[in-house]
Amino acid sequence: MGPDPRRGTKGKLLLLALALLAGCDLAPAYRTPAAPTLPASFRESGPWTPTAPLDHPAGTDAGMDAGTDWWTVLADDGLDRLESRVARANPQLAAAIARYDQSRALVRRARAEFFPQIDATASAERERAVLPQTGRYIEYRNEAAGGAVSWEPDIWGRIRNLVAAARSDAQASAADLGAMRLSLEAELGEDYVQLRGLDARIAVLRRTIAAYQAALDLTTTRFAGGAASELDVGRAQTQLASVQSRLDQQVADRALAEHAIAVLVGEEPTLFSLPPATALDPVPVIPVTAPSALLRRRPDVAAAERRMAAANARIGVARAAFFPNITLGASGGSATTVGTLLSAGTGVWALGPALATLAVFDGGRRFADLAATHAAYAEAAATYRQTTLAAFREVEDQLALLNHLADAAARQQDAVSAAARTNRLATIRYREGAVDYLQVVIAQTAELQARDDQITITTRRLTAAIDLVRAMGGGWRRQGAFF
Repeated sequence: MGPDPRRGTKGKLLLLALALLAGCDLAPAYRTPAAPTLPASFRESGPWTPTAPLDHPAGTDAGMDAGTDWWTVLADDGLDRLESRVARANPQLAAAIARYDQSRALVRRARAEFFPQIDATASAERERAVLPQTGRYIEYRNEAAGGAVSWEPDIWGRIRNLVAAARSDAQASAADLGAMRLSLEAELGEDYVQLRGLDARIAVLRRTIAAYQAALDLTTTRFAGGAASELDVGRAQTQLASVQSRLDQQVADRALAEHAIAVLVGEEPTLFSLPPATALDPVPVIPVTAPSALLRRRPDVAAAERRMAAANARIGVARAAFFPNITLGASGGSATTVGTLLSAGTGVWALGPALATLAVFDGGRRFADLAATHAAYAEAAATYRQTTLAAFREVEDQLALLNHLADAAARQQDAVSAAARTNRLATIRYREGAVDYLQVVIAQTAELQARDDQITITTRRLTAAIDLVRAMGGGWRRQGAFF
């Protein structure tokens, strides 16, 4: 009797149906979120932050590296050497790289679901039994070998959406890595600027101490000659001791800043030191990209968008749970018994689909899972919106600081010049006996405060320049698919 032709026809129809159903995708159609309505330029732009409307990394026109070496805009060799060490030795960045590697492994794990699973089994047993009729012992071996193949066609798009979600998560992790790198580089830049600001303060205080010591010597000489009172000597001593105390505090603050830099570059603070500098770097002019380009430059915005895509794909996974899974399987093997009295062998095989049982009642678990995925997508969308708003706010904040502090720096330079001139005149008049030492103390205090305020403004401007580069995404460029 020949094979039943209807059986082959049914098999072909089943394979055709599976092929047609394999095109199903239950995830909602995903569209990249539309950017909010944006102006042609930022509101706080000014002379210190000209707008560069082309979509290129910040500062390309000003000599900033188009890759990731954005800090070269500050033109400080010491900072260049330190920044190059962050990528090699910072533990936080190493942890971010490890998280990115984990996300890539999860993509490969999800992709493995597309392929059949092959299992192999083998066993061998040696047994001994007694024959009741004769009382003799017999020995025999049971040997078996087999294998099974199972494959789940991706009928409802469950596996495709799992892979899509994992890929989007990995891309978000890559953007997180870029954000972490940029954040650490900016933090190092800020700490370096703070340390150089402390160096400038220390230099000013040391010059001030030398001047106050000379003033104390003058007052002591005048007191010995009867031209000054003991009150003047006390005031001069107070001024000198007060500035010496401030110097000690600034030296302590510098040590803390140096320790922070050491940790960022992956070194032990005990073994790390930076030579002092006497002046701060000039404040660079940083061109600003157009607002429309900001969303393509910021790694945190890219990460938020990719997490939206992952949440959208997981909705498809949750929807697929409402449909049955079909698994195609095949198994086969052989078993052999070998002994002193008998030997026998058998072979078995099986091939066919297995329809998973669909839960009729699960207490609402699948509906709850689906609702959770929709809520997760809504959360990701809200996070994306918040991230974009924060990005624009950060840029506007730093633009406002840079442009208004530039005006403040010009006026503060006038204040320093006036305070220094007043101090010189007060000292001359005191030496001539025209005023008492109180006038000198007031003039000295005013000049020292003016110079300290000038260093504070310059430090803030440099810090704002670094923060502006960070707010614009540094030299980071959004990449395409990673897999």
